[in-house]
Amino acid sequence: MTAIRAFISGCSGYALTEAEKQFFAATNPWGLILFRRNCETPDQLKALSTSFREAVGRKNAPVFIDQEGGRVQRLGPPNNAWRKYPPAKAYGVLYDENPVAALRTARNVGRLMAEDLVAAGINANCVPVLDVPQPGAHEIIGSRAYSTRIEPIMALARAHAAGFIDGGVMPVIKHIPGHGRARADSHMELPVVEASRAELAAVDFPPFAAFADAPMAMTAHVVYTALDKSAPATLSKKVISSVIRREIGFRGLLMTDDLSMKALSGSYTEKTRAALDAGCDMVLHCNGQMDEMQEVAAAAGELRGKAAQRARAALKSVQRPKPFDRRMALKDFENIASG
Repeated sequence: MTAIRAFISGCSGYALTEAEKQFFAATNPWGLILFRRNCETPDQLKALSTSFREAVGRKNAPVFIDQEGGRVQRLGPPNNAWRKYPPAKAYGVLYDENPVAALRTARNVGRLMAEDLVAAGINANCVPVLDVPQPGAHEIIGSRAYSTRIEPIMALARAHAAGFIDGGVMPVIKHIPGHGRARADSHMELPVVEASRAELAAVDFPPFAAFADAPMAMTAHVVYTALDKSAPATLSKKVISSVIRREIGFRGLLMTDDLSMKALSGSYTEKTRAALDAGCDMVLHCNGQMDEMQEVAAAAGELRGKAAQRARAALKSVQRPKPFDRRMALKDFENIASG
């Protein structure tokens, strides 16, 4: 059997092409990530997830998605098979009025979202967003954040993540060590944050430190001049070793944000190797372009050592869905969706 390689790949459409099946069988990426271009119906998604797992020969291979709610929702309108879920900010607004109701709603809606994902063969979701938005920052985070205050973010994110965990879906915290100050969209260019280390430690790091026990985290393609002037967090040994692993204390599997985002320059070979050399356990490539996928796969190499141990631990965190009060969950969803 081909050794598992340290990358998560996208694919091009609603079903794997023969070339993609052959590529996945030959390279054995650890996981697959899905986007709106891949999502048509629940049955189609289930078939796609199954096809990927058959290609790599692992029934429990992780299949990821970004299903936050709001404007980052891969399953949703115009397809009526899926509900339109609220953005994270909606829970924060409710929290300011009624913290108990907000925490219950965040957990219940997370559980409903997990139900959608599991039915489609998806067992990992890139949620919760733990970034703390700051005045003047780019709107790329905006309503994706639960609040502009640390305490509600930590409480609501924990409740929301619990809903996914109870529903059999592994959460992936993002974007460590914090994207809330970025004045640019890292999909389009490299943001540079000039806040002091003390400011970052006081505001940006605490939500991530509260989730140091999370199974997985996604890095931020952001330069923090107080931490490392020469490289974004994804490619910085200083940030990963001294901040993410030591100061924040994150112990789980560390994956990059998408290598095809324009924040990162260089070839895919260079970006892949730089991220892994910096201390990332896993690289993420999302756009489904075969030539790029092949380059990432060749550079990623075998998943081994501590990274392999963290990957196994992350998969062990995925549990059978627990029973829940679906009527209450739907009522909470309807209340927050209408608000």
